[in-house]
Amino acid sequence: MLLAGQLALVWWFTLRPASPPWVHGTNLRPLHTIRTDLAAGGWEAVAGLGGGLLLLAPLGVLLPLLAGRLYVSTAGSLARTVFAAAMLSLAVELLRTTIPGQVGDVDALLLNTAGVAVAHLAVVPAVRAALRRRTRAGGTRRKHVRGALRLTLNA
Repeated sequence: MLLAGQLALVWWFTLRPASPPWVHGTNLRPLHTIRTDLAAGGWEAVAGLGGGLLLLAPLGVLLPLLAGRLYVSTAGSLARTVFAAAMLSLAVELLRTTIPGQVGDVDALLLNTAGVAVAHLAVVPAVRAALRRRTRAGGTRRKHVRGALRLTLNA
């Protein structure tokens, strides 16, 4: 449910038609928009870069925890999550080119993917470690059901 809500929020912010008086062309040069935002300085840079980093960042936590697997390598989980987020960000950017008033930007793809990676590294390993400690101390046992880890209480 949280994942569906996050994707609806992404759609709302990025895929609505806009009617600005003029629109820049599609940016296919990596880091061009990021440099422009940094050159603007102040709150413009914070809003531009922060918005790009935060747009898909919740997916960095929601995607790995969706399967419920606690015993998985951090590197493998990070690679799968970042790849899925990059593909989703690419799809969003490609869809944006078909909507009036919206243009694609390769830097949005880079920022979205980086935001997912940062959120994953900041939250997921700590949450998994805490849940593993809880399962060991709380009298639960591991049971694999169709590839996903399910926790059941020992009664």
